[in-house]
Amino acid sequence: MPELNVHIQSSLNRTGKEYREVHQWIDNPETKYERHDFSKVLENAKMFTEQYGEEAAKEYVLHLVEDLRCRFTKVLGEHQNLTADCLKYFGA
Repeated sequence: MPELNVHIQSSLNRTGKEYREVHQWIDNPETKYERHDFSKVLENAKMFTEQYGEEAAKEYVLHLVEDLRCRFTKVLGEHQNLTADCLKYFGA
């Protein structure tokens, strides 16, 4: 996943605001997996809307999107490398 400072910079680029509290909440090491649970997006976005406004809720969702892209890009890259290695190994 992108580091906290990457998420903060993304928010700054999009909105001119850090939304540090949003990104810290999501990436809290003790609750990180629970807070990245897509089945809770509506509930968590509502919480951020109530606490910080609609823009903060959008930044919460965009944080998840950035993490999703990062995770899948990494997994796909590893898969492609393993596939190429297997094909080379077996002369295919």
